Amino acid sequence: MRSLLLATNNPGKVREFTRLLAGLPFQVVTPEDRGINVTVDETGSTYEQNARLKAEAFARAGVCLALADDSGLEVDALGGAPGLHSARYGGEGLDDRGRVILLLHNLKGLPPDRRKARFRAVVVVAGCGTEARSFEGVFEGAIADAPRGNDGFGYDPVFLLPDGRTAAELPPGEKDRLSHRGIAVRKAAAYLETLA
Repeated sequence: MRSLLLATNNPGKVREFTRLLAGLPFQVVTPEDRGINVTVDETGSTYEQNARLKAEAFARAGVCLALADDSGLEVDALGGAPGLHSARYGGEGLDDRGRVILLLHNLKGLPPDRRKARFRAVVVVAGCGTEARSFEGVFEGAIADAPRGNDGFGYDPVFLLPDGRTAAELPPGEKDRLSHRGIAVRKAAAYLETLA
């Protein structure tokens, strides 16, 4: 069975990718499984460029097919920020909680109709002589006034769905079905089936 290397060390993404790719005719492996320690400078100007940089670097290191994503939260009232810089929003010293607090501070006082936002993800599959292919997913919503929920990671506790729940309040299977990453990975999985 061919290996598919997840080009990430983010534990939240590893959990989501592993669930979403279950049932594919590939052995899904992590960098830790393979003893791979790769750091990729995300110097691209788009999600697709950053995902491609990661997929190609991990594919070279693992000598196998790799799947990477780049994703971000785009808030309309902030001109699409934090966008490409979602994981570094506010600077290197902030963790997920700190970034959420900063985001809420920057939206303080805005009414619900001015808090529209979306998660966007681009997944790239590359390596082992295959041409790199990209797949996009978008998850529309808004930013809540305060964090809620214990599941998910990143901005999930403040990403509000139209039904009033946050992404962090969704059961994992439902989040996988609705989310930007879930949409993009399902498209990538259909392509991977053709390579198996």
